[in-house]
Amino acid sequence: MSDWNPETYAQFSALRLRPAIDLLMRVPTLPGDRIMDLGCGNGPVGPVLRSRYPAAHITGLDSSPAMLEEAGKTGAYDALIEGDIAAWQPEEPPALIYSNAALHWLPDHETLLPALVAKLAPGGTLAVQVPHQNHAPSHRLWHDLAAQHVPGRFDPGTAPGILDARATWSVLDGLGTLALWETEYMQLLPASDVAHPVREFTSSTFARPVLNVLNEDERSALCAHYDAAMEAAYPRRADGSVLFPFRRLFFILTRPE
Repeated sequence: MSDWNPETYAQFSALRLRPAIDLLMRVPTLPGDRIMDLGCGNGPVGPVLRSRYPAAHITGLDSSPAMLEEAGKTGAYDALIEGDIAAWQPEEPPALIYSNAALHWLPDHETLLPALVAKLAPGGTLAVQVPHQNHAPSHRLWHDLAAQHVPGRFDPGTAPGILDARATWSVLDGLGTLALWETEYMQLLPASDVAHPVREFTSSTFARPVLNVLNEDERSALCAHYDAAMEAAYPRRADGSVLFPFRRLFFILTRPE
């Protein structure tokens, strides 16, 4: 898969940052000053973490060199690491493992989540937010239309996804003090002359595994089909903007001291 594009990802930075801040506001008092931002991307959460924990040692980890380069420009991180979240091993157990909109790109949460909890310092907290939008038209139709118009070209197994809330609770139950909730954000997307606004939002994230396996003609045709489907699923308002409901799953688990 091609590297992430920080510019297109940042197009909706305010909307993407809102759930990150909502998650951080629920984090309890920490037992230390070491913080890991897993899947830090282009670093939008770094300054927020630094503002709340000015004396902390904050490390960001991401698999994208392009995103890490942008994260470095924030000046919020003490260290940035290029690597795989699933393979990450901390030099010292962190007081907070924070992950905003990243873990849905990794498989096997039944193994991943307990492993992350085990990496925490005693009394430390794992705080996670992931999109829970795969069954909505904005996401489901990328897969449905690909299967219809370019059959066999895209493997749905490469797409991001998560366990549902009940299954996530079951995985984490007994590992510490757990809070888990879902929020549906009503997002106002601005008008666009280039594409339906929902395609503008999803093409830089969820749609990447689909679009990256197609040639230019296939991408163009699929995007035209997707735009038409989005006009029906998420009608434009009089000014061309779109109301786009987006569901996210949050959980915070604090390990026993």
